[in-house]
Amino acid sequence: MSDKDLYRPEGIDDAFSHPEPEARPSEGEAPAETRATPSGSSKRAPRATGPDAATPDTAGTARSGEAGTPQLPSLGLQGSLRWVWRQVTSMRVALMLLMLLAVAAVPGSVLPQRPQDPAAVLTYLQDNPRTGEWLDRLGFFDVYASVWFSAIYILLFVSLVGCILPRTKAHLQAVRNRPPRTPRRFDRFPAKAETTSTATPDEVVEAAAAHLRGRFRRLPTFRVDVSTEPADVARGLPERRTVAAERGYLRETGNLLFHLSLLGLLVSVATGQLLHFRGQAIITEGRGFANAVVDYDTFENGSLFRPSSLVPFSMTLDSFDAEFAMDQVAFAQSRDFTANVTVRNPDGSSQEEQIKVNHPIVAGGAKIYLQGNGYAPEVTIHDADGQVAFAGRVPFLPEDTMYTSRGVIKVPDTSPGLDQIGLVGYFLPTAEVTEDGARSIFPQPANPLLVLEVYRGDLGLDDGLPQNVYRLNTDTLTASVDETGGRVQVLVAPGETVELPDGLGTLTFAEGPVARYVALDMRHDPALVWILVFALGALGGLAVSLFTPRRRVWLRVWSDEVPDGETSARRTVVTVAGLARGDDAGLQGEVDRVVESLPGIEHATEPPDERPAARGGSSTRTTGPARADRPRKADR
Repeated sequence: MSDKDLYRPEGIDDAFSHPEPEARPSEGEAPAETRATPSGSSKRAPRATGPDAATPDTAGTARSGEAGTPQLPSLGLQGSLRWVWRQVTSMRVALMLLMLLAVAAVPGSVLPQRPQDPAAVLTYLQDNPRTGEWLDRLGFFDVYASVWFSAIYILLFVSLVGCILPRTKAHLQAVRNRPPRTPRRFDRFPAKAETTSTATPDEVVEAAAAHLRGRFRRLPTFRVDVSTEPADVARGLPERRTVAAERGYLRETGNLLFHLSLLGLLVSVATGQLLHFRGQAIITEGRGFANAVVDYDTFENGSLFRPSSLVPFSMTLDSFDAEFAMDQVAFAQSRDFTANVTVRNPDGSSQEEQIKVNHPIVAGGAKIYLQGNGYAPEVTIHDADGQVAFAGRVPFLPEDTMYTSRGVIKVPDTSPGLDQIGLVGYFLPTAEVTEDGARSIFPQPANPLLVLEVYRGDLGLDDGLPQNVYRLNTDTLTASVDETGGRVQVLVAPGETVELPDGLGTLTFAEGPVARYVALDMRHDPALVWILVFALGALGGLAVSLFTPRRRVWLRVWSDEVPDGETSARRTVVTVAGLARGDDAGLQGEVDRVVESLPGIEHATEPPDERPAARGGSSTRTTGPARADRPRKADR
C-alpha cells in the first residue's frame, strides 16, 4: 500500500502515516532543498554551491538578495486569496466566530429592541439622546437584523461549509482505503501478546478475521485485510499469514455529523427568524378575537412574513375555570386553570377546545398557549357633564397568590373643556378592609372590591408616543387629595356608583359576577422541527466522536517445528499487536479478546504484568507500557 493511500484525518497525528525525517547530509555534502507541491509531494531542487549562484525563481525557494540576505517570494493575488480562504475555513477561526456570535448577541438582551418593544426604544432615546443616537445608527436597537451581526453569522456559515466539504471528501476517500499493512516488528507497540495454537495457520487467521469483523458482516466492527508474507530464505523466515484490522472511522463520521448539524442549526434558526410570527391577545369571557394582525395586542414577525399568510380563523372564550387549594397546608395555591374556547375554522366548521397550562392547542398552523389569567371588572365612567366618557372591561394584572391585581383606567374622551381622567389602583377578589387598609385574602371573587386613586390633567395620549396600557404616567397629572393632603382613594363594590373627587364625574362598577380574562400567546415557527432534528444530530455526532475508539490490530501467524525427543512436532505461533490513537485503556483488552477467540490456544497462566517467557517456550501473554515511542521505519 502506498503512503498516499493511508488514512490521514486532518489535524490528527498518525504514527503510521507520517514519513520519517530525512537523514542529515554528511560533512561536505550540500543539503538538498525541497518545496511542497499542491499534491502534497516534495520536489527536490538542486542548490548551487558557488558564492555567486542564485536559485531560479521558478524553483519556489528562497532567493538571495544583493547583500546575501534571504528574501521570501511574494504570494501574489492568488496566493493571498488562498491563504485567506485557509484561515477562514480553519477550525480555529470557526470557534472564534462562534464565540464572537455569542458576544454580539449580548446587546440584544441588554438593550431594548425595536421589533419587540418600540416604546422602550423611544424612551431610551429620550433619556439618552446622544448615546442613543449613536447606538441607533450602529443597529444596537435591532441587533439580530444589523449588518455586523449578519456578517458574523454569514462568515461563520461560510467557515463551516469550507471546513466540512474538504473533510468530507477526505473521509470518503479514507473509508475506501484498506487497513495499513502489518508492521515488521511488534516489540515496541503499547499492547501486544504472543501465544501458540494447535490449529493450522489458516484456521487461526480465519477465526481472528471473523472475530474482528463481528457478528454483522454489513456493519463490521473492524475492517479486516488478510494477506500472506512470502518466505525469506536469507533471514530464515518461513511463509507467514497476516491480519490487519482497523476500526474507528465512525469517530470522524461523528465529527462531520456534528459540524453538519451545527450548519443545519444555523440555517434553521435563520429560516425561523425570517418566517416566524408571534402574537399575544387578552380575551375576556364571552368575547373573542380573529386571527388578524390588527386583533392582537402585541405582534412580532420575521422580515419575510406576510400578513396574508395568517389562516383566517376566530376563537371565543366561553368560560374560564380556576381551582385553588382550600386546605391549611397549601392554602390558596393554584391547582388547575382551564380555558374553554370555541374555534371557528375558515371552512365554517367549529370545535370546542380546552387550553391548559403547558397543554396548548393548534389552530391555523400555530400553537396557542395559556400564558396568564386574571380579572377584568366592567366599569362605566360619566364625566362632569354627565356624558359617558368610558365603558368597558379593564384587565387587572395579578401581583400575588391572592390575586391582588393592579390596573389602570385611562379616560381621554371627556367632554370638551374638561380634564382627562386617570385612575390607578387595585382589584381585590376577596377584600378585607381594616384600619390599616384593604387587602385580598383569597383569589376567588367572594367579596370583590375596587380601590382606586384619581388623577386629572393631560394623559399624553396625543403626543404620538405609544404608552403602556398598564402604566399611568403621573408626572403631568394632578392627584386628588383630601383636606389633610392625603391621596383620595375610591372604594367601589359591584353594583355601586360613587362620586369621583373634585367634581370629575361618577364611576359605576357593573353588577354581577366579575369577568375573567386569559392571556393567550400564539406562536408559529416553521423551523422548530428542524432545529430539534439538527440539535439531536449534533448531540449524537458529538457522542460518537468522543466515545468511539480508534484502534488498529495486527496478527502474524506462522507454522514452526518444536523438537520433541527424537521427533519434532509442528505448532502455530501467533503474535498480536495493537495501537490506538492516543491513550486507550481498553487497547490491551482488545488484544486479549482477539487471542481468546483463536482456536487451539493454550491460555497463559502468568499475571499480565510479568515479563514474557522466551519465544518457543510455553504460551504467554505480554503487555506493553501505557505509551510507546513512535515505531521505527523498519517497523512500518
